[in-house]
Amino acid sequence: MSTQLRYRILNVFTIGDDPFSGNPLCVFEDARELTDDQMQKLARQLNLSETTFVSPGDGAATATVRIFTPTFEMPFAGHPTLGTAHVVRDLVEAGDAVVLRMPAGEIGVRADGDTWTLQANRPTMREVIASGEDVARTVGLPSSSLAAQPLWVDAGVEQLIVPLRSAVDVRTARPDPMLLREYGTGAQGEALVYIWAPTGPETIESRFFFMQGSSAIEDPATGSACANLGGWFLANGELGIQRRILQGSATLRPSLLDLSVDEDGTVFVSGTVREIGRGTFTI
Repeated sequence: MSTQLRYRILNVFTIGDDPFSGNPLCVFEDARELTDDQMQKLARQLNLSETTFVSPGDGAATATVRIFTPTFEMPFAGHPTLGTAHVVRDLVEAGDAVVLRMPAGEIGVRADGDTWTLQANRPTMREVIASGEDVARTVGLPSSSLAAQPLWVDAGVEQLIVPLRSAVDVRTARPDPMLLREYGTGAQGEALVYIWAPTGPETIESRFFFMQGSSAIEDPATGSACANLGGWFLANGELGIQRRILQGSATLRPSLLDLSVDEDGTVFVSGTVREIGRGTFTI
């Protein structure tokens, strides 16, 4: 007997009126009857950065959410959180504040129209053991490109945050898959590296790389890394800040992410969500 699964396609961290900016996301509206294996196979079929699966919430949670890349499940990710909140608001008429329960914990998300803001978990940090030269070689750059000390940061998923001197360094980076696996693998066992550089007093350009099989893949917009960048600023004593981040130009999916770190160290990530399609899967 076949099962009909309703889904929606959205773009998250979009720019202006461009419906094809931002990072694509698929959200399955009702995953109560799906097994872990089925969710993973559906995510592999779609082959997007992430696909999410919604189930009813309980207690303080508006909904329960699972997040899958084509090859593994993630405890937390930023653009799936914002995009899924956009869908959940519509599904359960939850208003402009929802709480999503994920493996990383309960994430509060609020909306102002179609702009959504998540409050990240309090980030934890640890030092990078690899040398600056090895970290720079990992992304195909000389050590002179490093602007400050890289740091492992975890606001839901641990990633290597690498500050560079200029946007030119960000744009010319070419990750080495073998080195990315060797030096960019965090506590969860996945290679995840975020490079960034300031382009003005409150603006940043960034890129994010991860491994898929034997290849280094680039993500158009990475909310979890934006949250972890907030942790990097927190670790370096920079509080009460706001930054607008451009990501995705190299993938031809330009995206805008807004980061703020309050005076008390709370990290927020914001972006605009646009739904661009709906459909039904038959399995």
